[in-house]
Amino acid sequence: MGRIIDEELHRRTQALLEPGEIDLNGTIVHTPYDGQEDVKMMQATIDVGDVIAEAADFDPADCYVYSGNDDTDFASNQHQGRTLDGDDFVWECQQLLRQGSFDLVFYYEASADQDAILDGVEELGFEATGVEG
Repeated sequence: MGRIIDEELHRRTQALLEPGEIDLNGTIVHTPYDGQEDVKMMQATIDVGDVIAEAADFDPADCYVYSGNDDTDFASNQHQGRTLDGDDFVWECQQLLRQGSFDLVFYYEASADQDAILDGVEELGFEATGVEG
């Protein structure tokens, strides 16, 4: 699961995975990017989303990022990975500026390969904490 770096954020993430319409797992990605590096933070979101898509048996080339600019239910730093064909849910991310750097909190269907996601995030150069729903 990866070591827990931020106990409070781990608890809050786990609470959001409570049973709903689909079973979810999550990953908290700790980045070194501060509030001035939002472009790098957004690229990290896309790169981690691609890792999640692959682990969930989707081709990242067949997915896009929906930022909810036209949806009042979305926050400014909330994004979803969706499929081009069918607009299916792949992942959701909240970008949180905490203690001077961004943490990216991802949620996705529990059927995705959690170990592959954590390994892939670490290969991107980020620390990650897995959260099981």
